[in-house]
Amino acid sequence: MLRIIGIDPGSRQTGYGLIDSDGMHSLHLAHGVLRLNAKPLPPRLGEIFKGISALIREYQPEVMAIEEVFVAKNPSSALKLGQARGAAICAAEHCGLSVVEYTPTRIKQAVVGTGRADKAQIQHMVKMILGLRERPQADAADALAVALSHAHTHTTLIRQASQGKRGT
Repeated sequence: MLRIIGIDPGSRQTGYGLIDSDGMHSLHLAHGVLRLNAKPLPPRLGEIFKGISALIREYQPEVMAIEEVFVAKNPSSALKLGQARGAAICAAEHCGLSVVEYTPTRIKQAVVGTGRADKAQIQHMVKMILGLRERPQADAADALAVALSHAHTHTTLIRQASQGKRGT
């Protein structure tokens, strides 16, 4: 089983989700949202770093999967999102985790089956795939979707590698 922490970065709220997966089955461990108060940006980035570092120490994941920055209409928002991602990635690096990145379209495709899925569809599919009683809050659902996307991709890569070895 591979333990994955998925991160949906944000400068106001950062979602996280932890799963164990063998590629065929995924087990939900935890999910939630780091809610960052209205402090200036640098202290919020510190809270992201500390919060994710604490989650990594508690759950001991083997890899962090994180959503890539998309180009937003508002450049200031995109820059803040990039800084939030940086704080999360630094936490992973500080704790010795490898980091993989996925585009929002790829995550939606892996979890819902279409790259144009909306938040409600992602929440529904995450609930169904992981057997949760309730739909997770949107940021936590996105983080779990990132983790599930990596579980699917990781399994596919292992399968392709083993098929390649058999063919030689």
